[in-house]
Amino acid sequence: MKTSKNKLTDKEMELVSLLMQDCQSTGDIQSKLKRLFAGSIEQMLEAEMDEHLGYEKHCVEGNNSGNSRKWLQSQDY
Repeated sequence: MKTSKNKLTDKEMELVSLLMQDCQSTGDIQSKLKRLFAGSIEQMLEAEMDEHLGYEKHCVEGNNSGNSRKWLQSQDY
């Protein structure tokens, strides 16, 4: 008998349960997954920028260093 490659761990099943709690349709699930994916990508890019510049966002170490982040408000596109 073959074992499924898609077998989920207990923690993964817990995440699935949390994801499904407020969902009424597949569209709800897709919307949640889209927001989760976007948030993950945003955090990864922010961490990459921190690493590249050598300081965290809003840290005074970057002030007037010539390598400062420009202040921009978050915008939804």
